[in-house]
Amino acid sequence: MVDNPTLDRAIARTRRRLVPFLLLMYVLSFLDRANIGFAKDAFQAATGVSAAAYALGAGLFFLTYAAFEIPSNLIMHRVGAKIWMCRIMVTWGLVSAATMFVTGENSFYAIRLLLGAAEAGFFPGVILYVTYWFPQAKRGQILGLFYFGAPLSFILGAPLSGLLLEFHGAFGLEGWQWMFLIEGLLASVVGIWAYWYLDDKPQDARWMPADERKALADAIAAEQKAKEGAGHVGLKAAFANPRILHFVLIYFLIQMSVYGVIFYLPTQVAALLGKKVGLEVGLVTAIPWICAMAATFFLPRLADQTGAHRMLAAATLAVSGLGIAVSAGSGPAIALVALCFAAAGFIAVQPMFWTFPTRYLGGVAAAAGIAFINALGALGGFVAPNVKNWADASFGAPTGLYVLAGTTFIGVIAIIALGKARNPAASVPTGAASTPKARGARS
Repeated sequence: MVDNPTLDRAIARTRRRLVPFLLLMYVLSFLDRANIGFAKDAFQAATGVSAAAYALGAGLFFLTYAAFEIPSNLIMHRVGAKIWMCRIMVTWGLVSAATMFVTGENSFYAIRLLLGAAEAGFFPGVILYVTYWFPQAKRGQILGLFYFGAPLSFILGAPLSGLLLEFHGAFGLEGWQWMFLIEGLLASVVGIWAYWYLDDKPQDARWMPADERKALADAIAAEQKAKEGAGHVGLKAAFANPRILHFVLIYFLIQMSVYGVIFYLPTQVAALLGKKVGLEVGLVTAIPWICAMAATFFLPRLADQTGAHRMLAAATLAVSGLGIAVSAGSGPAIALVALCFAAAGFIAVQPMFWTFPTRYLGGVAAAAGIAFINALGALGGFVAPNVKNWADASFGAPTGLYVLAGTTFIGVIAIIALGKARNPAASVPTGAASTPKARGARS
């Protein structure tokens, strides 16, 4: 191991500079795709959208999202993050705001398809961006901090969405229209800010001293060279390897648990409390996400320290599945506690999951492979609400939640079956970014 305090300082400086902004972007991203759950009851009442149409429309987002993921990430790899992240955020913000004009099922379907196309590439783009700036040994905890965006979007966004829903009648708009308008325009504003704030690579970072900039760029380049030697940087490595399909399966099952709960969580909490969705329900809905935030801080950090990413990820997802199952058939207090475990599990497992493919892929293979995994995996967000609605309609509620819990446990088995992944960059000395445990990391 090479002791490199300059690299250590560079990583710390980069963390302070980039992570808070990436976190803000993710908060708005997650809120703009999930806020339809807060508006569900009022939105359906105003537009006449049925429960089945709501489930279909909520999921349609993921079809166009998946379709445009790979080309979007390849474009970002070519033109840089500052231009492409600005484009993504501005367009998705405007489309999300336009949801206020939905009048029925067809316009709902259209706007959800447009929103998916507009936002496509954001999440895999950020994962790819992290590989440009942070060595492998630090990536789990950095992604863990980034994943704060999901719980924060509910801790902060749930009360905000609930409050905006109570603006009913202001200036002739209904509360759900205010919610989509304000939250969508916020995303567009931050997108414009991203163009001026982000740098594409460490070499471009004028806010970093030259010695730190060189140390960080050299460390990233050394890992990239190791992946080139292992043949994991071309497009063939992204699509022709069975391990990538294994990653897809795992991520698909994780996303089923995520969106099977998220799209219905506010109304589930409202039913538990016997209240309408509003500020009070929004505040209570934030509780599971506080737990998710704590888990997402500690567990990826623990995984980086011990190298036990695979087994810790499997245990975390198993806790999530158990929480989903218990929440389906329990009283209000126990159900709320179970939802806390469910949310903590399916959020905290994701940054640990992404260390698997980012350890394995580099170059254009990373751009395409990360997008490929996210694109097909994200289809779980389309399948989950429709499976849940079908199961509830066919066998009665809460059968849908039991089905989602079952698919979550299949995901646990898939993670365990992943086995020990070869890490092409494991032998690369990256100074303070490499520790004996990290370099000998188990998958």
